[in-house]
Amino acid sequence: MKKTVALVEDDARLRKQLVQILEDIDDIECVIVCASAEEALEKIPSKNPDVVLMDIKLPRMSGIQCVTELKRILPEVQVIMVTVYEDSDRIFKALCAGAVGYLQKDTPLEEVLESLKVILKGGSVMSPAIARKVIEYFSPKRTYNEPLTAKEHQVINAMVDGLSYKMIGDRLGISLETVRQHIKNIYRKLQVNSKAEVIARSIRGEL
Repeated sequence: MKKTVALVEDDARLRKQLVQILEDIDDIECVIVCASAEEALEKIPSKNPDVVLMDIKLPRMSGIQCVTELKRILPEVQVIMVTVYEDSDRIFKALCAGAVGYLQKDTPLEEVLESLKVILKGGSVMSPAIARKVIEYFSPKRTYNEPLTAKEHQVINAMVDGLSYKMIGDRLGISLETVRQHIKNIYRKLQVNSKAEVIARSIRGEL
């Protein structure tokens, strides 16, 4: 008995390529093709496919929202996200919504096919870049126990006073490049990404 697949993709070119590949597989049948989440929610439930290939960025309702609704209607349906995005937020929202796979759109179409077969056998799939994001998310964050130097404390005090990089250099008698290096080291040691975070921690007395 053939396994059934539904496709939700607004890119006409990619949609056509995927349909052509699916049509060439003897034991898989593409039962419906949709260009939007709204169309998918209207038409896919009656087809009750085994797997849905779902784009994330759709015209109105997002693919992630669509997955949430589809899983509510069809709890057993398996969804693979196919997208250009690989940021952690979208990955985990998709997985939490119920997706069992997450592939980038530049994944070779033959690999998309292999991924379908894995999903149909009860597995889960992710392209290498996505898998790396997942690993990084669950890996222990590196901590820095290296203390701030006296000069770095002076730089922070100058930042709290609202001085520009040039003014900090003038106050401390150091070059602009040295100021930048000190601030880079401060960010690294404090594990922050902005001047505002450094100032906030200093004001709270955490330094």
